[in-house]
Amino acid sequence: MAATFDGDVVRAGERARERFYDSRGYGRPDDGALVLAPVEAAHLLFRGDLAAVRDGRPDADGRDLDFAAFLGTAAVSEVDFFVYKDLRDRGFYLSPADGPAAEDFVVYPRGAGPWDGAVAYRVRPTSERSDVSAASLRDLATADAAGLLAVVDEESELTYLAVERPTIAGSTFHDLPAGVAGDLLADRVLVADPPAVLHERAFYGQRVADDSPLLQLSLVEAAHLAGRDALAVDGGRAALLERGRAVEGERFDRRLRVYDALRTAGVVPKTGFKFGADFRTYADVESVEALGHSDLLVRVLPPTHEFAPRDLALDVRLAGGVRKRMVYALADPEDGVEWLSVERVTP
Repeated sequence: MAATFDGDVVRAGERARERFYDSRGYGRPDDGALVLAPVEAAHLLFRGDLAAVRDGRPDADGRDLDFAAFLGTAAVSEVDFFVYKDLRDRGFYLSPADGPAAEDFVVYPRGAGPWDGAVAYRVRPTSERSDVSAASLRDLATADAAGLLAVVDEESELTYLAVERPTIAGSTFHDLPAGVAGDLLADRVLVADPPAVLHERAFYGQRVADDSPLLQLSLVEAAHLAGRDALAVDGGRAALLERGRAVEGERFDRRLRVYDALRTAGVVPKTGFKFGADFRTYADVESVEALGHSDLLVRVLPPTHEFAPRDLALDVRLAGGVRKRMVYALADPEDGVEWLSVERVTP
């Protein structure tokens, strides 16, 4: 069966359309013939469905290319090929996407193909050695189908990470007291006589000891409370912001923005240090005595952050191991917070 690579796509005749598109969803019809993306042609070569592809590029010698020779033309990356092959092995038909997201694959529901109009996943292949921008993950999370990041490691094994934009919401809302006195220490605030609602119900701070009324607040908790006139320290909220920035740098403002957003959504954030995150969260707190299991691990990052796939895999594995969901808060002190959740899945 004749098939020719022109440098952009592989073109084949009417028999190829009947055999590959009509029955198995490869390529796209073009005036009775078939146009194959390079990754589709590579898979057909690998399977032996195509014996060879003629090299029809203007500067080529017209020789026949087998699978290895075709992959060596750099028409398709091995990363894309391994993702395409894996999804085909799992029983999916898929196609390279069009337009700005041409590096993605559009994956159709099992039993469906490009002629049906339904889409199960939008999959973005990447190597474990290639950083992934937060903007890229945001785009993937807002695609027309479930967004998957397909990471190919150095042994060509795949990890699929589902990327979503979750709704963060809880039911923990309490009226706060006004002007509770606190003392600013080096990197926390001590409250000598806290109202019961502050810790026992709204879960602010931590008791210094079980039998002590003293309550310690983190700087981010204190700044949040001072911003709502619930806490009074010498120098006011400005002193808390100054101290927070001295201790954490610009990271403090990002974490405070996220803390404020979580509390506004009815979610209680507490330190996530033990899990390597900024916060762990509780959606529904009635009392500290009846405290349930925390729901999320939240890592606060700037919107320009570049993710190493290894770090994504580590975060997701850790969150799953402690029965939590991994959420990234992309925080800009001026523009608010965007939420991304990532979890490992099997398509």
